[in-house]
Amino acid sequence: MDKTIVTALLVMAGVISAVYVFNSIYPAITQSSDALVSMQGRYDDRIKTQIEIVHAARSGTQVEIWVKNIGTLPIPAIENSDLFFGPENNFMRIPYGAGSPHWEYVIENDTQWNPTATLHISILDFTPLDSGRYFAKLVTPNGVSAEYFLSW
Repeated sequence: MDKTIVTALLVMAGVISAVYVFNSIYPAITQSSDALVSMQGRYDDRIKTQIEIVHAARSGTQVEIWVKNIGTLPIPAIENSDLFFGPENNFMRIPYGAGSPHWEYVIENDTQWNPTATLHISILDFTPLDSGRYFAKLVTPNGVSAEYFLSW
């Protein structure tokens, strides 16, 4: 009879321990799984997002840059993109919409920056625009970028 009671107590202790361990480990496994799924979604978006600077030109103190969405996803929040421009070894980040210099954009051939649409960027009040080699780089909010070298 004593062996039966001891065995029953040990079985109950084992079940309680197993439940405790499961309740401790399961949330960590679930959280890790959610993080991996989220990271996979971000990588998937980056792979499907592609841009290419197709042309750049200057007019006075204004620089025009055309960037094409060659990916398979629309690119939202264009104003949150980073634009770098300047002489090849002395470029700087140009802010969107305010300051001197600054950049503005118009989407050509669509209402949003969908695949196949072209973004027309105007860099305003950039001085001086001396002759030489210039560097332009646009980085989208999800980290996809395109670079372009131009000379005049």
